[in-house]
Formats: sequence, structure tokens, C-alpha cells
Amino acid sequence: MNLSQLNKSKFVLLHFLFWLGVWFFYIYFFSYNSENTTYVTWFSSFLLPVTMITTYFVVYYLIPQFLLTKKYPLFLLYSSYTLIFSTYLVLIAIFGSFIFLSNMEVSNMPPMSRNYAFILILVYLVVLIVSFVSILNHNFDAISKNKELENKILETQLQIKGQELQYLKKQIHPHFLFNTLNTIYGFALKQSKNTPDIILKLSNLLDYILYQVSKPLVPLKDEISHIKEYIDLEKIRFRDSLVVSFKCDKISKDTYIAPMILIPFVENAFKHGSIIDGFLDVEIIITFSDETLIFNLKNTSLPIDRVEKENGIGLVNLKKRLDILYKNNYHMDIVQDNNWYIVNLSISNLIKTIHA
Repeated sequence: MNLSQLNKSKFVLLHFLFWLGVWFFYIYFFSYNSENTTYVTWFSSFLLPVTMITTYFVVYYLIPQFLLTKKYPLFLLYSSYTLIFSTYLVLIAIFGSFIFLSNMEVSNMPPMSRNYAFILILVYLVVLIVSFVSILNHNFDAISKNKELENKILETQLQIKGQELQYLKKQIHPHFLFNTLNTIYGFALKQSKNTPDIILKLSNLLDYILYQVSKPLVPLKDEISHIKEYIDLEKIRFRDSLVVSFKCDKISKDTYIAPMILIPFVENAFKHGSIIDGFLDVEIIITFSDETLIFNLKNTSLPIDRVEKENGIGLVNLKKRLDILYKNNYHMDIVQDNNWYIVNLSISNLIKTIHA
């Protein structure tokens, strides 16, 4: 016997036991003030099919077709028809019993079987109880299915977000490496003595990118440390035409942030910054308090270059990553003020924990 057959057998058995209980209830009810057990038994047996037909019609047709679909006028209309038809069947049961079971003697009828109103109430009491249980079960099933669907949707969304995040990371890495490798290439052509130092610093950055960035979170101190290494690389490339001001609060080692969140801003400052009056000025201030990181960056930039800066692939991808990782927990302003390109970023509720 397979699972569907087993479930079907349980369904039939439960219904059989329920209607058997209703039949005994009818016998008990109509036996009140009566010793005519034969009449009571047969009358209960006549009334039981009427109750079953009415109940199954209401539960398996009226409720799912009209009530659950919110077709209330049709539900009321067909319920009225059902009431009329069931009333007709109850009357047939009463008169049939009167004719065939009591020899057409009213005194031979149990008192409770003579009262048509009580009999109809009794029948519809069973109908209402079964209907209530059916609706309740339907609501539980609907809630369960909705919860399951919500979980599947959430799981799918998380998978999509995770895939999108990995895709964005893969886009940032080549963009980041290209600029640094281009710097090394330029120094190698010149056979500069700074080439080994650049390669060493790049190896540290590669270690961060290839191994640390795959983690969901890294220590904020590591992110800032690699910002400093990146700035050192750019100082070698720009030489005397670069002026950098870097200020940072003391950061606790147990404060964590998503990797490669701040470095792309610094990278854009050097990539899109403009040399004005012989210098590229870059100012960076990082503060951290009350689990909120405040990152302020400004660099000299000509207003005519603003469109190019705002449409850079690194910045677009970075905004998407922030939306995924820190939705509703970050605020970012990017403005062009005269010859300054300014980025103000704040991220709240940063995780503070000690990873084993």
C-alpha cells in the first residue's frame, strides 16, 4: 500500500467513525422520554443520510466554490436552495417514519422526533460543526502554504543576492587590479628602483583580495590597513604631485565590516581625481563611534569630469553592494563642490564580535 492509498484509507476510516458517532448521537437524542428503540434506531438511520448529503454538499461545494472565493451573493443563494432541499428531505424522513414505523399513530412517535424545528437544528448543528472544522483546516493549510512559500521566496532572494554579490565582487577585483598592475608596468618600463616595493605592497593587497574578500566580514582594521597600502602605492605612482591627508580613529579589533567597501572609494579618488595647480589633493577621515562608521573622502576634481566619475563601474557596483549588505543601515552623499569631489558615507549597526 502506497502513501496515497494509506491516506485515502485513513480518510475513509475517519469519516466512517465520525458518522457512526453522529448516528449514536441521534439515537441518544431521540431516545429522550421514549422506549421505542426500534423507531429511534430507524429514524436516526433515515436522518443520517440527509445530514451526510447536506454536510458534504456544503463542505465540498458551497464553501470552496463560493465562500472561499468570496462570491458571497452566490453562496447565500445556493445556501438557501440547500436549506430548502434539506428541509424537504427532513420532512420526508419524518413522514416516512410516521407512516412506516408508528403505524400512523402520533403517540407511537418519540417526542423529540415530532418536533421538526429541533430536528432541522440538529441536522444543521452537525453541518455547521463540520463546516467550521473544514474552514479552520483550510486556514491552517493556507497559512502553512503561505509560510512555506515565503520561506522559499526568502531563500531564493538570498541565493540571488548572494550570486549578485559574488558577481559584483568579481567585477570590482579586475577593476582594482588593473590600475595597480598598470602602475607596476609603468615603473617596470622605467626600470624604477621602486618596482620591488610596489610588487610587495601589491602582493599584500592580492592576499586581501583573493583570500580575505571571500569572507562575509573582515576586521575593519584590515580594511583600513589595506587602504593605507593602496595609498602608499599611489604615492609612488604620483610622486611629488600627490598630497594625501589621512586621519583615522583608533578602531577596535573586534569591529567587522564587509570587505572591499571603502577601498573602491579611495581608488576612484586617484583614478578620477584631477591635478589642480600641480597637485592631486586627497583627504580621508575615518571615525567610528556607537557602532557607526563615518567615512569622509574628498579629492580635487574638475566639475566637467563629474559625469564620468558618477558613472564609473566601481561606484555603481559599490552602491549595489551597499544596498545588499547594509540596506536601511547606510547613508551616502556624493557631491561636487567647486573643485572638490566629496564622498560622505555612514554605516550603522556594524557587527562587533570576536571571531574564533
